[in-house]
Amino acid sequence: MCIGVPGQVVAVGEDFHQLAQVDVCGVRRDVNIALVCEESPRQLLGQWVLVHVGFAMSIIDEQEALVTLAALRQMESDELAR
Repeated sequence: MCIGVPGQVVAVGEDFHQLAQVDVCGVRRDVNIALVCEESPRQLLGQWVLVHVGFAMSIIDEQEALVTLAALRQMESDELAR
């Protein structure tokens, strides 16, 4: 099973060939945005993306991101309780 984790784009380079910084659960990660960048990378600032193996796979809305993060936290909590 593959899993994508929501993250918010907090910094971008000048073009889509450069990696963006995405905040994933409070940790900044370098992420390739080539698959989701249609125009200027600056348009991605503040957007939520679904990240899988270092690539932004799709842009998602904030509500979907927050619901997914809550579900992941709940899964982690359930696992720690075992």
